[in-house]
Amino acid sequence: MTTPNDPQSPDPAPASPPLTVLPAYRPAPRPRSSLWGGLFRWAFYLAFWASISFNALILILAFTLSDNETSLRHRHHSGQKLAHDRIALIRIDGVLFEGLTSYAQKQIEEAAQDDRVKAVVVRINSPGGTITASDDLHKRLSDLHLGNPQKQTSPKAKPMVVSMASIAASGGYYIAMPAQHIVAERTTITGSIGVYASFLNVADLADQHGVHMETIKAGAVKDSGSMFHHMTPQERKIWQDMVNQAYDQFVTVVEEGRPELKGKVAKEVVIKEEIPASDDKGQPLFNGNGETKKVPFTRIRADGGIFTADQAKQYGLIDQIGYLDDAVAEARKLAGLGENYEVISYDRPHSFASLFLGDEVRQSPPNGLDFQKLGQAATPRLWFLAPQSDLAGLLAAGRGE
Repeated sequence: MTTPNDPQSPDPAPASPPLTVLPAYRPAPRPRSSLWGGLFRWAFYLAFWASISFNALILILAFTLSDNETSLRHRHHSGQKLAHDRIALIRIDGVLFEGLTSYAQKQIEEAAQDDRVKAVVVRINSPGGTITASDDLHKRLSDLHLGNPQKQTSPKAKPMVVSMASIAASGGYYIAMPAQHIVAERTTITGSIGVYASFLNVADLADQHGVHMETIKAGAVKDSGSMFHHMTPQERKIWQDMVNQAYDQFVTVVEEGRPELKGKVAKEVVIKEEIPASDDKGQPLFNGNGETKKVPFTRIRADGGIFTADQAKQYGLIDQIGYLDDAVAEARKLAGLGENYEVISYDRPHSFASLFLGDEVRQSPPNGLDFQKLGQAATPRLWFLAPQSDLAGLLAAGRGE
């Protein structure tokens, strides 16, 4: 038997450590939010969801509006809203230049394809432009008015009336010729039946400063119209022939559109009088007797000059002096419509980018200078353009595509 003091006895079992009682965990009480803190949180939530909604709207617009310009949305202009029969109001504004007339072209297509459109009013506010752009719109408007069964875009004939705004001259008058009736406001400037080609010439300036252009060519008149040499008679003859041909075409178009002027547009004198002579500063000139000198002043309809609305009416270039409402009334009469009709116009198309940034942002070159368009503006071309509209034509050429 062993005893507690016996060295041979085993060590006693170690005692268990005492239990430690931990206090129950209690989270710190949340401080009561103030009124302003609650309002701030609600404002944050509202701003967050508003941002989400706005971005969703952006995505929807991206799919529905991004470069989708195949059709135009029409807008109620006047008359009975939602009436079945319609009169389409087509607006053609600004300089007529290739690449800048797509909006006018789309309006014409929309009016031609809409069976509910029974008549068309073309509202023109343009000084004209290039002969190509003018002739293109003239052809499209002719198809719209007369109908062209071979084209799906212009299957049926539709009565057409032109309403002239502040200016409808040269090419702006040219595109009015398909209409059955032309109405001009009393302040309208119109006419300017003519064509020209202009060339920048810096030959004398270059000679003064020892600058010249070395040209290697095959063909005697290959560089005709160059700004670095004076035009030879042979070169001038080529351009004059083109101008004359375009002028004859203009006169023919006017006589086809205004049959009562057949044979009169380029031949009949409409103004013949004597006017006081003056020098290049506008000061009157006098003869030996101290009397003011007189010089003859003669005009024909196709002398390239403009006419007021009163003169245009007197010389048969338009049919009526009136306003847009008068043109609509005439279109309604030509179409045989009653009082139940609606006049619609067409919204200008917008791409997704231009909707938020504007067309100028999309069209502007990244470095602020587009040499391709500057070159396009300097390219020689024939113009159906009203007097004093040269700069407008050059600016339009710089914007064209």
